[in-house]
Amino acid sequence: MLNNYLATHSDHDLILDIWEKSAKATHAFLSPDDLDFYKEQIPNFLDHVELRIWSIDKSPIGFSGTSGQELDMLFLDPEKIGGGYGHQILTWLIETQNITKIDVNEQNSRAKDFYLKHGFKVVSRSERDGFDKPYPILHLER
Repeated sequence: MLNNYLATHSDHDLILDIWEKSAKATHAFLSPDDLDFYKEQIPNFLDHVELRIWSIDKSPIGFSGTSGQELDMLFLDPEKIGGGYGHQILTWLIETQNITKIDVNEQNSRAKDFYLKHGFKVVSRSERDGFDKPYPILHLER
């Protein structure tokens, strides 16, 4: 059964581990240097979102971070991608946290398609990401 709990500082290493595995599996468009760059940046954002660890039978499978009505981050262990867990997590976040906004890398077509399938629509596009790197961002809303 899928469960979640609010993360604390003691969960940050776990979150970074899940993020790195997931990003390597889903963000093949990132250069190795940029992957390292983002890994260094992630800890700066963890205290600014409502961070949840998602688990099955007490075994962590992913994490999410929200602020207000925006989903800032959702990463799953790559072995769990495609198993319906992302759907369950996103549905829970929409229903209980009233999530209506998400930004997604344009080059991450699997994630983009996932959010579009869940009723989100592209409302705008940024040519570069928030760090001024050449990775276009799609801004989605429902």
